[in-house]
Amino acid sequence: MRKLVWIVAALVLAGCGESKNVDPQKSKPQAVTAPAVASAAQWDLEVRGETTQAVSDLSGWLIEHAFIPNVVKDGSGNTRILIGPFNSKADAQARQVELQAALVKAKKQNIESLVIERPAGQ
Repeated sequence: MRKLVWIVAALVLAGCGESKNVDPQKSKPQAVTAPAVASAAQWDLEVRGETTQAVSDLSGWLIEHAFIPNVVKDGSGNTRILIGPFNSKADAQARQVELQAALVKAKKQNIESLVIERPAGQ
């Protein structure tokens, strides 16, 4: 019985790759060129409160209402809450309208949102 298993295993392994025809011309890897990346502008929605409010409170509220925030520190050390990026300014403005409606419904006051262009390289 063991001999039969070994014979079957040997035949199976011998047959592996037998149907693959290796063409020496096709086996050379072609040089991959990086696609030209268009530096299309991306947009973010910045959310900020006029009154001092904990970043965690505001970002938590945004998450509860299906707005996924990114909390970042800018070069001057200020903490900013951004939603995005969006591929077009129109997309960012549409999301801003949804955010404003949610803020009004929740009776959140003194919170503003601005559509800003994302700096290149981020």
